[in-house]
Amino acid sequence: MDAASRVTCRGRKYLRIWLLIWLLAATTALLSGGAVQAQLRAGKTSISEFVTSPFPLDGSSAAATEYFNEKDGTKRGRKTATGRIYWENETYNDQRVLLHIPAKFDIRKPGVILVYFHGHGAILERDIRDRQQLPEQVSASVANAVLVAPQFAVNAADSNPGRFAEPGGFTRFLNEAATHLAILHGDQRSLRQFQSLPVILVSYSGGYRAAALAITRGDTTGRVKGVVLLDSLYGEMDKFESWVTSDRKRFFVSTYLGSTKARNLELMKTLKDRGVPVKATLDRKLVPGTVVFIPGGTEENHRDIVQDGWIPNPITDILNRLRDFRAAR
Repeated sequence: MDAASRVTCRGRKYLRIWLLIWLLAATTALLSGGAVQAQLRAGKTSISEFVTSPFPLDGSSAAATEYFNEKDGTKRGRKTATGRIYWENETYNDQRVLLHIPAKFDIRKPGVILVYFHGHGAILERDIRDRQQLPEQVSASVANAVLVAPQFAVNAADSNPGRFAEPGGFTRFLNEAATHLAILHGDQRSLRQFQSLPVILVSYSGGYRAAALAITRGDTTGRVKGVVLLDSLYGEMDKFESWVTSDRKRFFVSTYLGSTKARNLELMKTLKDRGVPVKATLDRKLVPGTVVFIPGGTEENHRDIVQDGWIPNPITDILNRLRDFRAAR
């Protein structure tokens, strides 16, 4: 690593230290106080920078050194098999996370955090917020749920999980998300509740690798209680198999089109052979232990499956089936 890169790396480390100090101070403040405020007057959405976001990678880390295979002066990048180069400063440097709390969310009642991992070629505002309408889908459900959606590689055909490949990386992210959600909520006393909410992880398309590593390596406290794959089983089948079979109190839902059909059928057979009951349709109530593989339509629907899956607005549909996490009426 050259001198300029070392300076940049040190600068990032110092910035993270200061951000962590700020978050610690914010967390200390948030833990004080009495009864927590119940519902909001209106829904709240924000895009916030996280210290524990998937990117950027630490410049001197083994993961960064191994991954970046192209240089141009002080710039580093990743050259793909097709010859496309994604530069680190443009593609793997976004620390932003989309957060949404619906107006009906009641912090005093049992709730859930829906964490969404996007696919290839995505930008938070353009795709997750506006095109796929994740905040609206969460708000339209009857569930007492909030949304957390990190940015991975920006607008790129890349499934790099970033720091979510690190042991405990996803747990650190969830802990920081609790602080940001409490700040967005506006009641400092809500932090403890956000720190303990269970998690439903939804992965679309190329988000599969980050999802597989998050649940098997990153979730050290076992907060993830359900996984939903939206035409996303492109690999890491052993990790999803292990996660399903190691704790039968979790649920697993995978919907598939043509490009992921073979892998879904293979995982379905593997689970059946291991004695796991498997269904092809969702029951009215999505309960712990449920494993469902839902065949979809043609591959032409892949781009729109997040908002038009087995049913329009499938995220809303999944949340509506979580009867243990109903919002106030």
